Amino acid sequence: MHLDEMNLPQRSGDGALEGRVSRGLVLMGGGARTAYQAGALQALAGLLAQGPAKTDQKFPFEVLIGTSAGALNATYLASRAADGLAAMQGLGQFWQQLRSKSVFHLPNTPMAPFSRWATALGLTLSVRRQGAALDSMPLVDTLHRSIALNGIESALRSGALQALAITASSYTSGVHWTFCQTAQEDGTQHWSRPGRRAESQSITIEHLMASSAIPFLFPATPLWVDGGLEYFGDGSMRQSSPLSPAVHLGANRILAIGVGQPQRDSLSQDSSRQKPSLGNIAGHAMASVFHDTLLADVEQIQRVNHSMRQLSPALQQALPFQQVQVLTLQPSESLDALAQAFAHELPKPVLRVLEGLGALRGAGAALSSYLLFEPGFVQALMEMGVRDVVQRKEEFLNFFAD
Repeated sequence: MHLDEMNLPQRSGDGALEGRVSRGLVLMGGGARTAYQAGALQALAGLLAQGPAKTDQKFPFEVLIGTSAGALNATYLASRAADGLAAMQGLGQFWQQLRSKSVFHLPNTPMAPFSRWATALGLTLSVRRQGAALDSMPLVDTLHRSIALNGIESALRSGALQALAITASSYTSGVHWTFCQTAQEDGTQHWSRPGRRAESQSITIEHLMASSAIPFLFPATPLWVDGGLEYFGDGSMRQSSPLSPAVHLGANRILAIGVGQPQRDSLSQDSSRQKPSLGNIAGHAMASVFHDTLLADVEQIQRVNHSMRQLSPALQQALPFQQVQVLTLQPSESLDALAQAFAHELPKPVLRVLEGLGALRGAGAALSSYLLFEPGFVQALMEMGVRDVVQRKEEFLNFFAD
């Protein structure tokens, strides 16, 4: 996908700050695929440090929005926003240190290292016990070690950041929730739309685990909302308006980085004539969960924007809207093909399960791409992110120029 620059209408009553630029960063979800975002942001930090618009090394975004694994990236950045551009470089280092074993592991059974049937038994027991195939406790430990949550409040107090928001989907009520931690309690972080709600909460590791709980793979996480306990899963589910939180929180210039590829290329010439394996179907279902609604959201608001431009200047001025500039970035190459090339890096028990599902070849490799937290795949994704940003260097520099 190429970068596109568009204008979006915004309700000034929803937190827009008149007369000044407020930049937002929206990071979409996609499991291990979101290493792409780390590479893109590292490249962006390099451009801002060396480009003609450089004046200081401050953090370039006021509003951060994250979904699923994108929520982990957004929260890491928020925790280090006071460090300026170094936060974006640090995110890349965080990803380079990740391994699958630091994110999840298969349930342990005595014979699992030696038997595919023992591994399958462990998965069955895990599904019955916790409603998910994998144990995500390693990710809890990793996040506690890597993200200093008190750094978020420090960044908000110092003015290095204005808002952080994390999205998650409630299995209990079906509502898509946005949890906001902001510099000021001015009411803009509370809103209610059909199927979407938001409220102010200090972001915790539990919020991150809820937002990144890939359905069927990772367990649901309980969170308190509206005075009651609800169970949450991946924020990519039922996410119809990914740009909305950034707009509500006052951003009028938004960079959105997704990792979805709605039009995936077939990886084998004969795939159209073959009956899909369980891995093909699971990969397709996972792609549906992480189907990137970003461009659809932009397109919808473009239509509103186009309609507004047909109005007289006086009428435009009377309406409660203002222009919002959006820059979108998505991978330029097939992530399914990339995953197929690096699937062998997965731990053997995981490899054994995916092989049994037919998820290591052809279109089935899409499933493995969400779980491939391994050096080769992560590095290849980050390098792609760097290339995609450098190819549109001037466009990014213009976006950040005042």
